[in-house]
Amino acid sequence: MRTFPLALVLAVLSVAAGCARTGPLTPETLPSAVREAFSGDSALETVAFLDQHVRWPGNAGFDASIDHVAERLEAAGYVRDDEGTSGERLAYRVESYPMERPAWQPLGARVEIEGDSAAVLDFATNRNMLATNSHGTPPGGVTAELVDVGPGREADFDGVDVRGRFVMADTDVGRLFRAAVQERGAAGVLGYDMPDYTRPEVNRTSIQFGGIPIDTVAASWGIALSYEARERLRAALAAGPVRLRVETEVEWTADAVERTVVAEIRGSVVPDERFVFSAHVQEPGANDNASGVGAQVEMARVAAELVRRGSIDPGRTLTFLWGDEIRSTARFVRQDSVRAQGIEWGMSLDMVGENTALTGGTFLIEKMPDPSAVWTRGDDRHTEWGGRPLSLDEMTPHFLNDFVLNRALEQASTNGWIVATNPFEGGSDHVPFLRAGIPSVLLWHFTDQFYHTDRDRLEMVSAEELENVGVTALVTALRLVTADGASTRAIAAEVRDAALARLEGEAALSAAEIAAGAEPEGQEAILAAWIDWYDGALSTVAAVEIGGPSTETLAAIGEARDRLRAYAETVRAGLGE
Repeated sequence: MRTFPLALVLAVLSVAAGCARTGPLTPETLPSAVREAFSGDSALETVAFLDQHVRWPGNAGFDASIDHVAERLEAAGYVRDDEGTSGERLAYRVESYPMERPAWQPLGARVEIEGDSAAVLDFATNRNMLATNSHGTPPGGVTAELVDVGPGREADFDGVDVRGRFVMADTDVGRLFRAAVQERGAAGVLGYDMPDYTRPEVNRTSIQFGGIPIDTVAASWGIALSYEARERLRAALAAGPVRLRVETEVEWTADAVERTVVAEIRGSVVPDERFVFSAHVQEPGANDNASGVGAQVEMARVAAELVRRGSIDPGRTLTFLWGDEIRSTARFVRQDSVRAQGIEWGMSLDMVGENTALTGGTFLIEKMPDPSAVWTRGDDRHTEWGGRPLSLDEMTPHFLNDFVLNRALEQASTNGWIVATNPFEGGSDHVPFLRAGIPSVLLWHFTDQFYHTDRDRLEMVSAEELENVGVTALVTALRLVTADGASTRAIAAEVRDAALARLEGEAALSAAEIAAGAEPEGQEAILAAWIDWYDGALSTVAAVEIGGPSTETLAAIGEARDRLRAYAETVRAGLGE
């Protein structure tokens, strides 16, 4: 993970002291104008609304959140146009798609040890306890003997009769459900599976949400356990047989629809070319991902304000998506092949509002695949989410990595915000873009000790962090959808400088490796990969200038590539020595 402290930010970037309050903005004045217009508190209001709801596609909480986004867009001046044919420059639509399965809404759950009225778990305080797709029990709940099968491996069931009983194990609740309920006739399951980075022995009541398969035959349930609940149940079992009463209440909605909001500021020159943002609505957390939804709603408001007052005139279209993670983005990319050809760039906003002092999560830009995902060394670090080593044929050379990083550093230079990057890992809405060959990065935070837990509530979200990320993301997009020749050439210069700095750093790392006994050929291969990657990244800058690259722009890109190659020869020669 590469981190960039304030001192370095100030050393490499300068920010315009003021901004033009009237008339067109320039690349130099745009950041200040966006910063002045952006309200972290406004973004936090949307986060607070979504945080009231457990949001899964098609359920009441998800739909209320979609409606809230639509209401805020209308308040910002977007006109509803469900057919997408009105010609309005600021327009939004709500798309609906039939769901293959009923929508699931948790309403309540409670686990008690028979004879002890103090709940082991209660939905009112542990709203992640009930696994998705669980069925409801009869009113008053069901009671059965509890059986502990330890780690929950196949061999742990040998000689244990679980039929008609409740089964507890240290394993994923979905895996336990399949093994105990579907294969062996258990009446329900209680699984414990808290990763170390959630600090379960400190956050003793935290529960990560989980799910079980939809099963209308067994019509059973799964409960995810906190560390404290597991310890209490095992202590009770140590004293003798335990019977539990479990009560669950859920609502299933047949013929539900999955809804997605699409808002656009149509480009004035090439409206079929676009930058697309995506923030997913589903999941029950505040940071994950009500924060992405809230930041993006505020970004849409600020962009509309700048257009209405004549401060910007996007030549390309700016698109915002709110929907179901991965699915909505993939559908937007795939459902219209002509539209897909015009998607120039994408960006995912996922867990972007963290109060880092409370969660421990660092702001990160997850890069498109570059050689740091093949050789992760020096200041580069994978997160606890983890990433497999990529191969060189999976690389995607592009200027976007460094361009987004510089916009974040630009924002950081005003307030000391800590900015970091991580090699590509996947798992969010940037992936559908990349799979379609569309450049895309992820803005997020990790490692968050409350990730996917019911401690991920509004108090863990920072209005200041929402503003830092939102400003960074919006300035990035606005620079690209308004790009002329001069601003395109400035991007080429940025990427050139980033390339030279990277080669200098990699050469130093390789020299140290060789001095420690590494084979020179292997180190030369690493440098060659970075040289090729940045040469390719510089070539992608040609697509930025609206209307196509001018002769002057092509010449600037060529000069930048020549500079890279010349420096590469110097670096290689030094490595050989």
